[in-house]
Amino acid sequence: METYKHKVHYYETDKMGIVHHSNYIRWLEEARVYAMDKMGYSFHRLEEEGLLSPVLSYNIEIKHSTTFDDIVEIIPKVKSYNSVKLEMKYEIKLNDKIIAIGNTKHCFTNQHGLPQRLNKTLPELDDKLKKELLNK
Repeated sequence: METYKHKVHYYETDKMGIVHHSNYIRWLEEARVYAMDKMGYSFHRLEEEGLLSPVLSYNIEIKHSTTFDDIVEIIPKVKSYNSVKLEMKYEIKLNDKIIAIGNTKHCFTNQHGLPQRLNKTLPELDDKLKKELLNK
């Protein structure tokens, strides 16, 4: 999956001048959406196919702080995948130094919230995610 770059905005910082912890989950989501776009499956396309991909859980460990105007790189990878559930892991780097690691868990559902197996509903995306799993 491709690396996503994010420039830290002033509004993302707190009174101490560092990025507030609540922004890291947004960055993970930005990186996941970007990665899906690059694979040819934007969230618009998923929704057109009748699929949703809600977040089930997330975890972030912040190792070092970032500040306004820093440009961080977020490297998303598929950690596990079984056609219904997807777990992503992420490294957030600043100047090649890991500043945070995280993971998110998702599932694929239809518009009514019922689980969907991508190998049956969207086999092309299923194949791409399985290939990404092998590249971890």
